Amino acid sequence: MKSFRTEIEDPIVEHDILELERKIFAFKEGKMDEEKFRSLRLARGVYGQRQQGVQMVRIKIPYGKCTAKQLRRIAQVSDEYSNGNLHITTRQDIQIHYVSLDRTPELWAELEQDDITMREACGNTIRNITASAWAGIDTNEPFDVTPYAHAFFTHFLRNPVCQDMGRKIKIAFSSSSKDDALTFSHDIGFIPVLKEGVRGFKMLVGGGIGAQPRIADVILDFISVEEYIPFSEAVVRVFDQYGERNRRNKARLKFLIKEQGFESFYSRVQEVYQSISPKKIEIINSVLEQKKTANFETDAVVDALFEKWKKTNVINQKQEGLVAVGIAIDRGDISSDKARALSEVVEAFCGDDLRFTIGQSILLRGIKEANLPALYMALQQLGLAKIGFHNINDIVACPGTDTCNLGIASSMGLAAELQRVVEEEYPEIIEKHQLNIKISGCMNACGQHAIADIGFQGMTVKSNGNIAPATQVLLGGGILGNGEGRYADKALKVPAKRTPHVLRWLLEDFDTNAQKEESFLQYYLRKETDYFYQNLKEYAEVSSLTAEDYIDWGADAVYEKAIGVGECAGVTIDLVQTLLFDAEEHLDKAKEALTNEAWANSIYFSYASRIRAAKALLTTRAAKINSHDSIIDAFEAHFPLYQSISGASFGEITRQLNTKSPSKKLAQQYYDETFHALNWIKDYRHVQQN
Repeated sequence: MKSFRTEIEDPIVEHDILELERKIFAFKEGKMDEEKFRSLRLARGVYGQRQQGVQMVRIKIPYGKCTAKQLRRIAQVSDEYSNGNLHITTRQDIQIHYVSLDRTPELWAELEQDDITMREACGNTIRNITASAWAGIDTNEPFDVTPYAHAFFTHFLRNPVCQDMGRKIKIAFSSSSKDDALTFSHDIGFIPVLKEGVRGFKMLVGGGIGAQPRIADVILDFISVEEYIPFSEAVVRVFDQYGERNRRNKARLKFLIKEQGFESFYSRVQEVYQSISPKKIEIINSVLEQKKTANFETDAVVDALFEKWKKTNVINQKQEGLVAVGIAIDRGDISSDKARALSEVVEAFCGDDLRFTIGQSILLRGIKEANLPALYMALQQLGLAKIGFHNINDIVACPGTDTCNLGIASSMGLAAELQRVVEEEYPEIIEKHQLNIKISGCMNACGQHAIADIGFQGMTVKSNGNIAPATQVLLGGGILGNGEGRYADKALKVPAKRTPHVLRWLLEDFDTNAQKEESFLQYYLRKETDYFYQNLKEYAEVSSLTAEDYIDWGADAVYEKAIGVGECAGVTIDLVQTLLFDAEEHLDKAKEALTNEAWANSIYFSYASRIRAAKALLTTRAAKINSHDSIIDAFEAHFPLYQSISGASFGEITRQLNTKSPSKKLAQQYYDETFHALNWIKDYRHVQQN
């Protein structure tokens, strides 16, 4: 593979990109294990696709904030390296597909020219930091969480404590107690609170969607804005050290809390927090600056269509005279040409303030109310003035079987059909009721179907020995506010081609029977699950499927269930030689951090080296090695000779990072002890092999 020289000024970023290029070359030359390479590329945003030989690249957009210049850069990259499509995700990222692996370093280098990263967008890391798209303009917010979300992002990016955890960690910052960022469904969530004039957060931990959804626990009712990052690091470190490593389906934070019990988990976090230094980090309070924009005169006629758009797509800001405008993006897909043209509109009308939303759409902010007719006309010309923002026709859908290895059924095809049904047959409901539909292609819930008014999950059904695509219907999910939420109930499963009939019945029944001002959730809870099952069960019958039922939405061929290896959370690596190689690499990083006087980083890299080296030997024994904690205990039990030679307990030395604050002396001592431990382990293995 031909190398290239990046134009990146930041040497850390340049090192990252060149390392990815070197590792791609080593992998293709057969010098790197496939599982090790997969783990590395995932942490750099490069994800395998359902289609062989191409990659999905996930571009990290912290809290969804994107400038017009950055949007143009992403559009350019999509044209050059992909297929000219940008897919907005429910985590405010951008995904582009069909990228050649060889070209990913070059692609990344181009993105970084406008300060856009792919680092830790996938894999067992802290994923993109999500936040309310209304942060800074929300009329109900105690303060703008944007600078705090940004500080969290910068603190943990490339932080050694979260580079190779048992599974991913997802973070959310809501703008107010309305909790529009869904903190209750996240590993760590923050809701802003003012306590006697002091800024802080209500902090939640252990939420999640997936196959076993869980509402997050409140770990602190209030933590100051100076303390939330160090305390969060303690949570992450406890998860890294005690979390499950082998069983991927049990390796999220929610399972660790369930296994340990909340009080025990909280005690461990408090213990680790005492060793973290500093315990307070000052965050600069920034005030949202609204850039001045021109006043636009237009001959646009303010007609009934404009008024409908204004009702469903325009939101008042807390800044007087300014509004935000929502742009519904069909299934989160926007072409590079439209994105490029939209960037010009952004600069003209809202001074460069654009946010991608968790609803896979776009929010323009800081619009002068007087400029709305002109903006409407500009968006109409781009085909981006559709009525209904974050409403029932603005359907959320993951890529499903279009590109995802784990997809069971077509999310995108189903979403397109349901959108057509709503817009053509029930247009009045878009204005009349606030409803949402979310679709996932599998149980992993990337489309957030479990927290929707009406959710659909891709599945299969069997009929006469044949498999047909199906849809699990879920009802009654949503936000309750202030960190509380409700996960939807499973109503029934129907063949996929009958899903539109289910939606028609639901909309007609709700529109007819809902009480005045009653939300869909209230209506659902009043009617109860069995009411819906009894009325919809006729659609679940599978004994008389037609040929059409065996063809999924958006497909031409007969359905074939084909699920690949999922990469959502990386892969556990157990090969002895790979683990020792990892240990050496981490020890090199520890030495580099020592040289740079980054004591805390050096200590954690040394810790990671010790764990990997110990696990390398333990893979040859019948030992429990499903967490860092169990690895430490197992090493002491299986290799008592180490203590007799070194004079110190392996566990006592390894666990120092939980009991002592980082310092130059500790970092050097920790490095030296790890250096000797790694050499002892390598020598021991050499003797055993010979």
